[in-house]
Amino acid sequence: MPQNAFRPELNKDIIAKAYARWAPVYDVVFGPVFEYGRHAAIEAAGRIGGRLLEVGVGTGLSLPHYSSDLRIWGIDLSEPMLRKAQQRVVEHGLTNVAALLVMDAEHLDFPDASFDVVVAQYVITTVPNPEAALDEFGRVLRPGGEIILVSRVGAEAGLRRALEKWFAPAARKLGWRTEFSFQRYSQWAKRTHGMELIERRSMPPFGHFSLIRFSKEGGGPNKDGVAEARRAFA
Repeated sequence: MPQNAFRPELNKDIIAKAYARWAPVYDVVFGPVFEYGRHAAIEAAGRIGGRLLEVGVGTGLSLPHYSSDLRIWGIDLSEPMLRKAQQRVVEHGLTNVAALLVMDAEHLDFPDASFDVVVAQYVITTVPNPEAALDEFGRVLRPGGEIILVSRVGAEAGLRRALEKWFAPAARKLGWRTEFSFQRYSQWAKRTHGMELIERRSMPPFGHFSLIRFSKEGGGPNKDGVAEARRAFA
């Protein structure tokens, strides 16, 4: 099936405008709802350590909770969201946050193998081309590293499936998808050389979201090519 066959209408202008509107109230509306998944991703990232890229860092809700041993880069398409993230960095004195940058998840401006872990929370179903974003995550991940997602998994059948389909047009205007099968995550891993799906764990509320982890086959973080890539933007 062609990649575009499953993709509803969603574009970067819609996303950027939607999250500019969400920026002032995002922490209040979504902070408590997504807290469990957020902390699950933070815990998983802490077990890996090293250099971390958070894609869709938003207002920086996760930043104060990461281990101080991690060196963190955060990116987001929404400048208003990033301004709030930068305020959080200053307020908490987060010296381990290297940079917060406006950047497109489908076109990451980092060298190959730059990071030990790539985290994307509640992001994959909001980008126009999820598989292209995942390809970029895999490209900038060093061999032996992990991609950690907290992401929507659509229902396969039943009432929830019908409700997701009904709500899909309104959801796109808000900047996300409701319909997104787990098959898309697993198929991406199968077609991507060296990438293995290692965990899927349902997250509250209601199991609509899952912690999903992929591991990149290969050596450790001190390989010559990885070190060279890191020096390019250290």
